[in-house]
Amino acid sequence: MTRHLELRQGTYRDSVALMQVSRAVADQPGVTAALVAMATDLNLDLLAGMGFDRPGGATPDDLLVAVDAEDDEALAGALGRLADALAERTPAAADLGGAPAPRTVATAARTGRVGLALVSTPGRVAFADAVDALEAGLSVMLFSDNVPVVQEVWLKEEAARRGLLVMGPDCGTAVVAGIGLGFANVVRPGPVGLVAASGTGAQQVMSLLDGAAVGVSHCLGVGGRDLSAAVGGRSTHAALDLLDADPSTEAIVVVSKPPDDDVATDVREHAERLRTPVVLALLGPGRPDLTESTRLAVEAVGGSWSGPRWWPAPEERRGLYQTVRGLFAGGTLCDEAAVVAGSGLRAPVRSNVAHDPALALGDDLDPHGGHAMVDFGDDRLTRGRPHPMIDQGLRVERLLREAADPTAGVLLLDVVLGHAAHPDPAAELAPAIRAAHERAAVDGREVAVVVSLVGTSGDPQGLERQAAGLVTAGASVHLSNAAAARKAVELCEESP
Repeated sequence: MTRHLELRQGTYRDSVALMQVSRAVADQPGVTAALVAMATDLNLDLLAGMGFDRPGGATPDDLLVAVDAEDDEALAGALGRLADALAERTPAAADLGGAPAPRTVATAARTGRVGLALVSTPGRVAFADAVDALEAGLSVMLFSDNVPVVQEVWLKEEAARRGLLVMGPDCGTAVVAGIGLGFANVVRPGPVGLVAASGTGAQQVMSLLDGAAVGVSHCLGVGGRDLSAAVGGRSTHAALDLLDADPSTEAIVVVSKPPDDDVATDVREHAERLRTPVVLALLGPGRPDLTESTRLAVEAVGGSWSGPRWWPAPEERRGLYQTVRGLFAGGTLCDEAAVVAGSGLRAPVRSNVAHDPALALGDDLDPHGGHAMVDFGDDRLTRGRPHPMIDQGLRVERLLREAADPTAGVLLLDVVLGHAAHPDPAAELAPAIRAAHERAAVDGREVAVVVSLVGTSGDPQGLERQAAGLVTAGASVHLSNAAAARKAVELCEESP
C-alpha cells in the first residue's frame, strides 16, 4: 500500500469543483481512497478517519491532497489525474481577456463587466464575502451552506436596500441570461422565468419545460430556507419583481419544497399584484405536483402540453410488492415523491426530511418494514462526502441493502443530469440495479425499480443514453418525478 499526503498552502478551489476532482482521483485504477479538499476542520477530521496524520499549520485556505493507492504506479496515475483535473477547472488568462484574474470582489466589480458574484467559500466566511459583493454593487449567488439564518436575513435585507438580489444561501441551481450556474441543465431560451427555493425542483421544472419545447428566461434560486417563517420570502419577493420587470419573461413559476403557510400566503398575494401571470409550484398535500405546475406554465405561454416521456421496464408485475422505498439525491424530489406516494398508499410514508415529526425516520434511516423516502443529499448525509448527484456510492450501498431486505418491494430512485452532476450516472447505477434484482432472486423474491430521470436532450450525459442504460438494467424510467412516484404506488399491492 502506498500513501501520499500533501498540503498546498494558499491554493483555494471551489467546493463543487473539488468534489468532482476528488471523485476523478478516487476512480483511478488502484486507488482505494482519495480526498482532495480544502483543509477545513471537517475535512481534517475526514483525513484522520482515513488514517493520515493531521498536517501542522493547515488553514481552510490550504488544499489537502490525500491518496491511498495499491502501489507506486497507481499513485502516479492518481497524481497525474489530479493535475489534469485541477487544470481543467482553472480558467486560463485568455478566458479573462488576457488580464490577470481579479483577487478581490471589489477589483472584479470595477472591471465593469460584472453584475453577479457567485460565492462558494466555506459557510463561516461566506457572509463576509457576500457583504463585500453587495457593497461593490453586485447581486449574489450564495452557493455556500452552513450560513446562519440571522446572517441570511441580514444579507437579504441589505440587498433589498441596495436594489440587489441575494440568491441563497445553499443556492445550488440558477440560470441567468442563459448561463447555468451550479447544478444546471442545458435548457433552451424562452419566456418562462423561475423563482426557486429548491435546486432539484427547479431542474425538474426546467427539464419538463424544455421537453415541451418551452424555454427559460431566467431561473433565480433563492435558497431552501427563503420560504421559511424565519426568512419570510424576502428573496422570493425580490426575484418576482425582477422577473415581472423583465420583458422576455411572459410567465413565472415559483418552485418550493413545502413552505411556511403564512409565507406562502404572502407570496400568493404578492404574485397576484404582478402583471406577469405566476404559477405557484409550492409542494404539499393537496397542492399540484411539479409536473402539473409545469403544464400550467406551458399553457400560460401558449405552448402545447403532452405527458412527459417514459420508458417501461422490460418486465412489470403489478400487485406483487408490499412497500415503496425511495432513495433520492434531490431533496425536493424526495419531498414530492413522499407527498404523491402518501396520497396513494394506506400506510404512512416516512422520511428523513419529513415536515411532520410523526413521519420522521430515525437517525439509522431504518423504515422498520414500512414505506420510506430517504434524501441522501441531506446535510447530515453529505458531511465530508460529495453530494449524491456527483457520487452515487452511498445510494448504491443502500440499494443493495434494500434488495436484501425481505420487506422491500419497489425501489424508487432519481437521476439528475446536467452540468456539475455525475458524468455518467447510468454506468454506475445500472450494474447496481441488476445486482439488486439478482440479490432479491437469491431469496426467491422480486424487486421493482422505478427511476425519475431529470434532464434534457442537451445535457452532457445524454438523456436517451441514460434512459436506455437504466431500462436495460430492468428499471422503468420517467421524466416526471411525480409520474415515477405514481408508478411505484401502482406497482405496490397495498395501493387501492
